[in-house]
Amino acid sequence: MNATAEKPHAFEPRLTAFVCNWCTYTGADLAGTSRLQMDSNVRIIRLPCTGRIDPLFILKAFERGADGVIVSGCHPADCHYTTGNYHARRRFALFKELVEFLGLPEGRVTFSWVSASEGQKWREVVNGATERVRDLGPFDAYRALAGSPVAPKVQEAGCRP
Repeated sequence: MNATAEKPHAFEPRLTAFVCNWCTYTGADLAGTSRLQMDSNVRIIRLPCTGRIDPLFILKAFERGADGVIVSGCHPADCHYTTGNYHARRRFALFKELVEFLGLPEGRVTFSWVSASEGQKWREVVNGATERVRDLGPFDAYRALAGSPVAPKVQEAGCRP
């Protein structure tokens, strides 16, 4: 049984996952088809390669209402585009410094490698990231600083920004 069903929480985080089409997306599919129980708080955005993910995508996810972000791709040396995950690894080493500068708590962004055969590992990544973000609480700071035009419209609709 998943963590959400075992104990009720007042706050359920929303996570956005940017995943590689060839490995992590297939691993997530394997977790689903294997009926592995995991938190359902993650919305997946499938990209051809993690090397394609711009750090601004992550900041935009927070601006648009994500409480946490997962970035996951092929293991090093297993990239279908040869070096895409190496580019992603270098890019996110630099992004970590930006995250610290912006004052984002470290647990809000998760970076992992999950292959197509690692459905169980995907489940662990999802549940771990969800629990970390749940412990941190809702993330409203970035949307408040950005002055996003999305937030007032979301509030008018009766939803949490």
